Amino acid sequence: MNIRVAIAEDNFFLTKVIEEKLSFFNDLKLKFTAVNGQELLDKLKKDPVVDLILMDLEMPVMDGIDATAEVRKRYPQIKIVMLTVFDNDENIFNCIKAGADGYLLKETEPQTLYKGILETLNGGAAMTPSIALKTLKLLRNPVDFQNHSPEEEVKLSAREIEVLEQLSKGLSYSIIAENLFLSPSTVRKHIENIYKKLQVHNKLEAIQKAERNNLI
Repeated sequence: MNIRVAIAEDNFFLTKVIEEKLSFFNDLKLKFTAVNGQELLDKLKKDPVVDLILMDLEMPVMDGIDATAEVRKRYPQIKIVMLTVFDNDENIFNCIKAGADGYLLKETEPQTLYKGILETLNGGAAMTPSIALKTLKLLRNPVDFQNHSPEEEVKLSAREIEVLEQLSKGLSYSIIAENLFLSPSTVRKHIENIYKKLQVHNKLEAIQKAERNNLI
């Protein structure tokens, strides 16, 4: 039996990565992809025969949390697994509240993603270990996120901010190293630290999050 999957993801490259992971398994059939929550709802209106949606969290027009809530309302039979780079507490809390059935990180291996899909369709909740741990903590100590600002406060050193500003101009590591009188390996180390502190996995996300936190 074919498992019909839809992908909601605004990053073309990441959509292709997810498609490739699904292609390893003969029983998974990709129905369609959408670049935001609104497009997803439009496509579901035309063809609601979908078993499971892999949903990105941050998308333009309509984000993954709002889209999850809408899908849950209109098509309660469709399972939803969030696929995201963020595992912060508030996102987990809001996704669960919106009705997500699972929550996996985008770097998940194909086999783990496949297992997560099967688990979710069988009534389980697919979660990467770090997220499962945070979910348990949230259930033990519920936090009222309504009174919290959406972004956690992020602190970068003056040097890290300089590196990030250069990175946001589209400069290569070697040019940044020359401009800041550093070695390329030091620049790489700074960028690793920036990704870790901002909890992101690529340059674009780092720049977007830094801008939202008024760091650059």
